[in-house]
Amino acid sequence: MVGGLVEREHRSRMTRVRVAVRVDAPAELVWRVVADPRNLPHWDRHIVGVSLASSRLAPGATYVVTMAFMGVRARVRCEVLDWEPPRRSRVRLNGVLEATVTTEIEPRAGERSTLRHEVDYEFRGPLGRFAGASLGAVGGAQLALRHGTLAQKRAAEEAARRPTRSSPR
Repeated sequence: MVGGLVEREHRSRMTRVRVAVRVDAPAELVWRVVADPRNLPHWDRHIVGVSLASSRLAPGATYVVTMAFMGVRARVRCEVLDWEPPRRSRVRLNGVLEATVTTEIEPRAGERSTLRHEVDYEFRGPLGRFAGASLGAVGGAQLALRHGTLAQKRAAEEAARRPTRSSPR
């Protein structure tokens, strides 16, 4: 079952979107799937590349995401603010998209979890306004976040169904 909550709040020029889904996979597995930025292009068609300085993420670590909106590319610098495996992360984005992305995974009974994303964002400058208009033309940030979160849910549930290497053959 998918449960979702999408909400928008306007404070100054920032917008907040939230999405929550139930995942049929344990929190640790969901974390392994969603906490790897290299997976971002699989979940958001606007993300066309991710460049990591290190595969180890912790507070202060940075990486760069390349986004494309209607053929126009922009690089967004991402900085890890909080990193609490397997429960919570918070990442700040700087560039045409200024945002703070909070991800929380709550364990549930029966090898299930709840995955929540909250994004406070604002598009900046002429290119940012163009990107925001492009995103709005295809359904807006709430739809993009919902689609991405549902893709993460599918990836985690597929991983949960795969046999582990240590299981007998």
